[in-house]
Amino acid sequence: MSWFRAVKEAARSGMTVERTRLEPLVALRAAAGLAIVIGAGLALLGPGAAASSAFGAFMAAIATFQQSWRPRPGLALASGLTLAVSTFVGYLVGSSDLGLFLVLLAVWTFAASMLWAAGPTAGIIASGNVAVMLVTVTLPTSVPQAAGHAAMIAAGGVVQALLIVLFPVRRWGAQRDALADALAAEADYARRLRQDPVAPFDPAPLMRARAAATVTPRQARRRPAELHGARGLAERIRPVLASLADPAVGAPAEGPGRDRVRELLAAAGSVLDAAAAAIRHGDPVRLPAPSLAVLKSPDTADLLTGAPLRAARRLAALLDDVLETAEPGSGRTADPGESMLRPTLIGLVPPVLGAVRAELRPGSPILRHALRVTAVTCAGLAIGHALPFGHPYWAPMASVMVMRPDFSQTYARAVARFGGTLVGVAVATGVVQLFQPGMYLSGFLAVVSAGLMYVLMRTGYAVAQLFVSAYVVFLLGMGGVRWDQTVPDRVALTLVGGVLAMIGYALYPAWETPRLRTRLADWIAADGRYAAAVLGQYADPAGARRADVREALLAARDARIAWHEAVGRAEGEPVRHRGLSRAAAEQAGDALAALGRGAMLLEAHLPDRGHAPVPAAADLARALHRATEAGAKAVRERRVPQWDGVREVLADWDAPEPGVLRGAAEQLLDSLDEVSEALRP
Repeated sequence: MSWFRAVKEAARSGMTVERTRLEPLVALRAAAGLAIVIGAGLALLGPGAAASSAFGAFMAAIATFQQSWRPRPGLALASGLTLAVSTFVGYLVGSSDLGLFLVLLAVWTFAASMLWAAGPTAGIIASGNVAVMLVTVTLPTSVPQAAGHAAMIAAGGVVQALLIVLFPVRRWGAQRDALADALAAEADYARRLRQDPVAPFDPAPLMRARAAATVTPRQARRRPAELHGARGLAERIRPVLASLADPAVGAPAEGPGRDRVRELLAAAGSVLDAAAAAIRHGDPVRLPAPSLAVLKSPDTADLLTGAPLRAARRLAALLDDVLETAEPGSGRTADPGESMLRPTLIGLVPPVLGAVRAELRPGSPILRHALRVTAVTCAGLAIGHALPFGHPYWAPMASVMVMRPDFSQTYARAVARFGGTLVGVAVATGVVQLFQPGMYLSGFLAVVSAGLMYVLMRTGYAVAQLFVSAYVVFLLGMGGVRWDQTVPDRVALTLVGGVLAMIGYALYPAWETPRLRTRLADWIAADGRYAAAVLGQYADPAGARRADVREALLAARDARIAWHEAVGRAEGEPVRHRGLSRAAAEQAGDALAALGRGAMLLEAHLPDRGHAPVPAAADLARALHRATEAGAKAVRERRVPQWDGVREVLADWDAPEPGVLRGAAEQLLDSLDEVSEALRP
């Protein structure tokens, strides 16, 4: 893709307004918290303190809107307290010497940018702290005042956290939606399998449901019972659906058996949809009676035999468990000791430091992002002071807020920020000119602007920036700053900051395209380990650990997600492919998805611990593991992988139950061959 087209696509993406579900009550609560701190600040301490507390409450509320499963009060407190520390330290170091402040800004920005290693939520909160620190260090005039401003900022975060605790909106709503989405995705999968027995399934909803089910110890004691067990059942249902539908290991492709399988899949879709609706809204399960009748029909045993019959019976039993789990007030209780626990905010420090330390290496995209943002931010502040404008911090603040570790987001946000700023300051300036609002009316308009931003922030960055710009104009007007002292400066310096961010990425990029082969190799190796772990269960049913299969499956899903994210980022980059074209990437991805599906079919029929071992399965597992590790190395080295070892073992394999083991094993080899074909020059 050429640079012109890449920038045009990024700009179009940044200015796009998306339709999304709004959360007006959550936005109203956030705006109410902002109104409380601004009103109290104006009434008790004056406009300066009100502005400081407003920054704390504003950023704390933004932190609670991030895509995180952590409790919202904790996010608000973390944002407010860290912003208070940033402001106070910034004033102590930079109140009298611009050079010292530039040194502090470089250190602070680098550390904040490295927190992207811990995830986007930590990175966004840290970036916001740097941006607001640039503003708030200019407000105090003495150390006691700086301490007071920091305290007011922290108080803004505390107020937002308290409001979340006192006025919860749809408690556990995000977790309910994640679990319901996973069940609904499986319902859709069951219906698609009726027409396409080898239909693909995107495991992303199951991964989100797993992330939502990982709770803090305090959450584990209060989680509704219906959110505790359905996810695990959904994980077990998916391979059963696939094995029932696939002609290689399930019912015949045509005939009465296939017709019954289609009826079972339709009934499973109805049951899963009913369970999803009940969990999403906390209502009783409303199940169509015909669906349950199909699942319990006694003549299924006359139409299906062997592996398909076992799959049908297992599906009916699992769906019964789903219905029981999803029913509120059923008497089922959740055991906190069985929960997947995430660390508290304090306990999060060691793993975050470990993640940051792991990225301090040559070639790390996070390290390149941190160095890039640090250089651009310091240059922006220096340029802002050199230009004949006031408020020099607006240029580096714009840079910090738009820069992301990948090209498309950085350029899209830079364009969107300037466009939103231009419209926002124009509208706010028109309001100021027409109504000449005083201190309290300016504060009210600032709260209204922030509330509209909270409501619409997920529709697009340009829309959010429009209301942020209006918020800043009204907030500064609350302190008596005239519009003609802020509007030209903000527009010009926002443009400077956005251009600097674009130039910074162009001069020191972290392209994803050259790393596609590495991502693909990681997925090949992860899928191979998953398939080998499943085959190991057949080789030694009594001694094998079922947890090994689960761990390998999760690793394979993580590799798949990383691959798809990398492909999405690479598609918008203005670089030529280096050994992996878009067509090759698409074909290889489809083949590896089929490889994972073949392993899943085997997992659906894992033998009981009392089942007789299949020694040949051990040979195939070892051959598959060695071949995929060697194949991953070949892909990294730009060679076409070979699977002769797997082919030889499978050719000599005379395993029992050929309908399941043999059929799925041949699918594994076919998928590996398709990977090689996709990568062949």
